[in-house]
Amino acid sequence: MAADEASELFGDVAGLCAALVDGTEAGVAVFDADLRFRYVNPALARINGVPAADHIGRRVREVVPEVDAREDVMRLVLADGIARVGVTTGHTHVSSPHEQRYWRGSFHRIALGGGRPGLALVIQEVSEDRRLLSELERARERLLLLDAAAVRIGTTLDVETTCQELADLLTEAIADGTTVEVLPGRGENARSPKGRTRLRRTGMAARPELRSAMRGFGVPGQYVDYQATATITRVLQTGRAEVDNQLDDEALGRRAPSPDRVGPYREAGIHSILVVPLSARGARVGTATMVRQGDSPPFDDDDVAVAQALADRAAISLDNARRYAREHGIAVELQRSLLATPGRPGDGLEVVGRYLPAGAQDLVGGDWFDSVRLPGGWTMLAIGDVMGHGVEAAVEMSQYRAVLRVLAAMDIPPNVILQRMDTLLTSLSGERPATLLLGAADPTNRVCAFANAGHLPPAFIAPDGSVSLVRLPEAPPIGVGVAGPYSTVVVRWPEDHTLLLYTDGLVERRGVDIDHSLDQLAGLRLTPGASPETLIDEIVSALAQPSPDDDTAVLLARVVPPEAGKG
Repeated sequence: MAADEASELFGDVAGLCAALVDGTEAGVAVFDADLRFRYVNPALARINGVPAADHIGRRVREVVPEVDAREDVMRLVLADGIARVGVTTGHTHVSSPHEQRYWRGSFHRIALGGGRPGLALVIQEVSEDRRLLSELERARERLLLLDAAAVRIGTTLDVETTCQELADLLTEAIADGTTVEVLPGRGENARSPKGRTRLRRTGMAARPELRSAMRGFGVPGQYVDYQATATITRVLQTGRAEVDNQLDDEALGRRAPSPDRVGPYREAGIHSILVVPLSARGARVGTATMVRQGDSPPFDDDDVAVAQALADRAAISLDNARRYAREHGIAVELQRSLLATPGRPGDGLEVVGRYLPAGAQDLVGGDWFDSVRLPGGWTMLAIGDVMGHGVEAAVEMSQYRAVLRVLAAMDIPPNVILQRMDTLLTSLSGERPATLLLGAADPTNRVCAFANAGHLPPAFIAPDGSVSLVRLPEAPPIGVGVAGPYSTVVVRWPEDHTLLLYTDGLVERRGVDIDHSLDQLAGLRLTPGASPETLIDEIVSALAQPSPDDDTAVLLARVVPPEAGKG
């Protein structure tokens, strides 16, 4: 565009520029080579809270001392003429709701009168944008923490492990040290001194500089008694998080577990405490306590929100773990009460049993064994596996065992017992299928009559420690709606041999053919002449997995000479 055309379109160009600069909401300033103000527009005067005339001839730090003017950037632009963008921070003489203010500035080298170098600055406040970005970043961090909690908290159905996982994550995320404590459960040492609340410490984590002091306040497994005015006591009562930032000694003495904690807290440099409740399904489970020390800042609302979100996630896992522990305890006691007692169920026979729960959590299930004394010197040996785990499987196992004992007393062959059990239990709704192996043993005549319903074959252990399987006709498990047929096979009981009955948890392996697993059993070489207890130890050591997927039952029976049976 030619100059005359510009003049025609805009009129007085200089006047137009002045009007634009004076009317814009952006702050505009002109500096000389010494970085002193030569011009300030009305907007910048309002931003700084200083009249425009009071800027002239002074540097930024002389007008607004709390503002970082980025003189380093200004000198670079003066030196090489390359325009740059920078962020200026600080506070002017004008009050602001922002704890820290930010301005985005654009620096340009210009020519002043007489060709002297100068600098032009155009700035605009971006404090609110920064605040929104900061909130978005904190929200993102919370989501990442919640994602981490979903993966790292509740990896097992164990209360102590879950509490430690929570303590570790809280310490990594927002605290210098964390303790997690739960209310005592049934059967625990729940009695506390009058006027105090007892909790059991179940998790603790701290940064290296605080670990020694934290251990002095109690370690996992110990009970801690809290005074009535303690913050933890109130949090348990109200179900709301509480923050104690930078309390004086008197207030800290009231809110700590006991007044004598004030000294150790001060020595450790602890100045801020945050307690959040652990609540699940409307009930209090415990608390998580976080502390900060030294140069760490006090806890704020964001810290409370993050801690409570993590605690809520952990509380569900804790409640699940406690419910599992109660159910598991019931199942274990039921399982123990229903398994046959080792010993001499009948004349001439010695029986030893072993039960192994499944997995690292000792999960009980439906595996069982029994021995029933029959008329005529016979003994019924039984081993079975009801599908599933937990209380339900143990209860249904007891039903199978009860039905077997009733039918065994009728003095009928093993195959008929299986047939009647299948008919009766199939007619009952909700019964779980089960495999079952029966052996009617006659130690006097050294024979055993076997009948099998989908179970693995029995085996004999020879005096030299070798193992041989007894192959039986295949037949379906009980309770699947297929009526047999079941058959009885009479097998000679070799002299000085030990009968081995077992469930699939002993030999089955995921991804391994069962025939291969049975070959491993048959390939065992046990200690010659060993006692039944020693043989079980060796069999379990050789075949049982450290953390099996399924529970396991093992039963050994050995013919005892008449003179030994009388001793």
